[in-house]
Amino acid sequence: MRSSNIRYTEHFVATADRCQANGHRSGILWFTGLSASGKTTLAFELERILFQKGWRTFVLDGDNVRHGLCADLGFSAADRAENIRRIGEVAKLFAESGCLVITAFISPYRADRDRVRTIAGDLFHEVHIATPLEVCERRDPKGLYGKARRGEIEGFTGISAPYESPDAPELQLDTSGLTVAEGLGRLLEYVDLKFNIG
Repeated sequence: MRSSNIRYTEHFVATADRCQANGHRSGILWFTGLSASGKTTLAFELERILFQKGWRTFVLDGDNVRHGLCADLGFSAADRAENIRRIGEVAKLFAESGCLVITAFISPYRADRDRVRTIAGDLFHEVHIATPLEVCERRDPKGLYGKARRGEIEGFTGISAPYESPDAPELQLDTSGLTVAEGLGRLLEYVDLKFNIG
């Protein structure tokens, strides 16, 4: 039950002022795609490059978040929705602090991602890592697709649970035809266009 005795408290430092001090706009780059599509690799490489340039940036990764903030959640549709809602709220807080947040979550349901877009507004930029299932399954670095095919994992996205592709993402990358460097190049072009004050 929600408390009725709470209210929003305004910060004395505006997000726009934080961004001006940082030298870049803030926002949320929401990477979505199948397991092994390249989300995590690209997210952490992008974070590293931007950090070296002096940007305030941070990756929220699916596995990392489930160790703490969402450790109480499973993988039912309801739990997945709550997982994404929590992450969306945290990502918005990071972005309001002046940070460029990069998220790496399968986030398979369109309605859940749209909910985050509603929460975050113009801060939200959906990046579809649109690597085909067969490519992701060939990579399978954690062996999860094999386990799902053998029935050892229930409700696995792309095998026994759906993945709903974005209708109109701000950026789409298929890593099956790109090297990591090429994918990063595309991402850096987008970041420069949308977030660079310079």
